[in-house]
Amino acid sequence: MNIGGINILYYGAAATTAIAGILHLSLVPNVIGRNPNSGIFFIISGIAQIFWVIPMLKRWGRIWYFLGIGGTIILIIMWVITRVPGNPITGRGGPIGEMAIVIEIFQIAYIIITAIIILKERRGHIKEIVKGKAE
Repeated sequence: MNIGGINILYYGAAATTAIAGILHLSLVPNVIGRNPNSGIFFIISGIAQIFWVIPMLKRWGRIWYFLGIGGTIILIIMWVITRVPGNPITGRGGPIGEMAIVIEIFQIAYIIITAIIILKERRGHIKEIVKGKAE
């Protein structure tokens, strides 16, 4: 999956988390006035997702990739929980808007791409070890 020597998976993961973060931040002006807690949550989530571009592009390693996946899974779980009527967070079911669906799609894409990166890096590392022993 190299294009001109650049591994597109890292850019794809960085782009998907950046887009999800930007979309989270774009929700802040509509929410913060009527629900400051949700507004602050979207600010923190958005900034964290935009920050996660750095570990992906700089290839900081598996621990960072797993943290990114874990954090994103937590965001998805929180979204799902808040859509269920009588949920423990809001006590009522929330609407499922188009923007929310788009954000969830980008978050799921980030998880999938990052998981592929982890698998490819691991496979490559194993090949290097096997190759080194053969020499």
